[in-house]
Amino acid sequence: MLKKVLAVMAVALLLPAIAAAQKFGTIDVNAIFTAMPETTAAQTQLQEVSKKYEAEYKKLEEEVNKKVQEFQALAADTPQSIKDRRQQEIQELAQKVETFQNTASQDIQRQQQQLMAPIQQKITDAIKAVGQEGSYTFIFENGMAAFQGADVVDVTPAVKAKLGLK
Repeated sequence: MLKKVLAVMAVALLLPAIAAAQKFGTIDVNAIFTAMPETTAAQTQLQEVSKKYEAEYKKLEEEVNKKVQEFQALAADTPQSIKDRRQQEIQELAQKVETFQNTASQDIQRQQQQLMAPIQQKITDAIKAVGQEGSYTFIFENGMAAFQGADVVDVTPAVKAKLGLK
């Protein structure tokens, strides 16, 4: 019985020391992400690709509109087989437009992931380095904690400094 009481007292005495050794930080990853020049370059590159796809989409859309106008301009005495063929051409072209739109969207998304992944990894590495250098137990993303005490440190400036950002 005495051993159990001593064990409980030892744990109770060590608990404040363990709690005091923990160090918590918060970080605003979005602020860091937007401040990085690599992010601006990646966004510019994505905008250029997007503009190229938009221009190509516009050409396809104009082609569909032209075919629709030609179809609507057919005379009433035009044979039904010609009307059916033209209508089929319009449907095939509309399907090509839809396929192009899906492919373009997927390609832009893939490129975005490829361009942003190294930036995100760089930020993650900097956060880990700051966490290790500052002996932090945890670093939380801002806005994720339900409560933040006064002893929690915002490490965003330290990570920005680690990345060479202002």
